[in-house]
Amino acid sequence: MKFSESLKKNKDFKQVYSQGKSYANRYLVMYVLENHTEGNRIGISVSKKVGNSVIRHHLTRLIRESYRLHEDVFNSGLDIVVVARTTARDITYHETESALLHLGGLHKIIK
Repeated sequence: MKFSESLKKNKDFKQVYSQGKSYANRYLVMYVLENHTEGNRIGISVSKKVGNSVIRHHLTRLIRESYRLHEDVFNSGLDIVVVARTTARDITYHETESALLHLGGLHKIIK
């Protein structure tokens, strides 16, 4: 099983935002950019508009876990930034998982 790193630096996020391709659904927006390496790097962004720190952190954990469990179906060599929309405030794990896989299908990055 592959292990993905996290996007941490602001310049990496900005590069994916400016040069990457984006698709959105009701709960999430996903930006994807090739990084020309073996593994994927994932970054998760949840704005203060979504809720307080407890809600934002909970949403981040849901997104990270749903990606981790389906990491093997995503193509390699990508920088992925997932942005949670305000409608995702009360989302369940299964809805998060479904939204993430839906966006992966739109980007055609799922095997």
